Amino acid sequence: QTAGFSLLELLIVMVIVATLAAIAYPSYQQHITRTNRAAAQQYLLEVSSLQHQFILDNRSYATTLAALGTAPASAISDNYSITVTAVDNSASPPTFTVQAVPKAGTTQEGSDTLTVNHLGQKNATWYD
Repeated sequence: QTAGFSLLELLIVMVIVATLAAIAYPSYQQHITRTNRAAAQQYLLEVSSLQHQFILDNRSYATTLAALGTAPASAISDNYSITVTAVDNSASPPTFTVQAVPKAGTTQEGSDTLTVNHLGQKNATWYD
């Protein structure tokens, strides 16, 4: 007898590994999607905080991220387009909304847009 694996044993091991990979990969993708969403949510809260500081200093909300002196990290900007929208400095009180729109062709594609406004209100998909 010679030591080693038979072709049948090798095929059985390959089937087991393929089955485990088929089960694990979707869970991994979900984890990546949730991690990216959490990073975007954290950044939106940071921008909201910067907006509140900006209005104290300038008596109006900033209309761009550049005016706030911030830019999202590449891990966030690779997956989301972050923008300051719906700024109304003439309203009483002034208002703003910050949104993160998932980019096409990323793991976030198909996710909902995340928003937070001047009152700290978040859209319903924030909690998914």
